[in-house]
Amino acid sequence: MFGTKKSRESDEEVKAFLGSGTQFSGKLLFSGAVRIDGLFTGEILGGNLLISGEGSRIEGDIIVDNIVISGEVTANLTVREKIEIDSNGRLRGDVSAAVLVVQEGAILEGRCRMTSTRSADGPRLVKSESDSEEPLDLISL
Repeated sequence: MFGTKKSRESDEEVKAFLGSGTQFSGKLLFSGAVRIDGLFTGEILGGNLLISGEGSRIEGDIIVDNIVISGEVTANLTVREKIEIDSNGRLRGDVSAAVLVVQEGAILEGRCRMTSTRSADGPRLVKSESDSEEPLDLISL
């Protein structure tokens, strides 16, 4: 019934799961990978990976290393590495990240601030995998 799930961003197992039809309000602190398919309202602080599954709704403030959005996220979002918004994903709010991947059909409403990556390459905007593998240059104003 509760098999181990692997995140698609890494080989790390999903350590916590909020299923479809469930609701939680409060503060979530985690390390590793967490998947939310239900409704979460509050603050999320974590490492590695947060997955917002299809049909999920997340509202509040989020600080994580990486996030994959397939549901609806309304939040001020600070991501230390990469934001990926799938074609069904909707992100509303101010975002800050080193890498931003937006699939065709995704919705992004809000202000976006690109930060430096952990490598020496500096900020990058990355096209989706279906497009060219070459990253777009980020121009600082």
